[in-house]
Amino acid sequence: MAPYLTNMRISSSSKGRVVIPADFLERDGIRPGDAFDIQRLEQGKYLLQRRPARSNQGVIDWLLGCPEKGYFTAIDSESTGADARNLEPFAE
Repeated sequence: MAPYLTNMRISSSSKGRVVIPADFLERDGIRPGDAFDIQRLEQGKYLLQRRPARSNQGVIDWLLGCPEKGYFTAIDSESTGADARNLEPFAE
């Protein structure tokens, strides 16, 4: 699909939340849980930029979705370089 620019008027909620329009979500493949960075350029101007997906994105959900509850258990291991209960990815 060719690059395009689209302007759309949106509003913030009483809690300060801004909703990305469904058309943008669909065209850009944005899914619940995707991370973004926001940068204040100047008063009233902001840059919203999608963070790149982690290389292991979805793996944790896949493992936790195992049909047999309790199948995966936390282990402590020095060989992993981290506590296995910590679900954060390793720094790249």
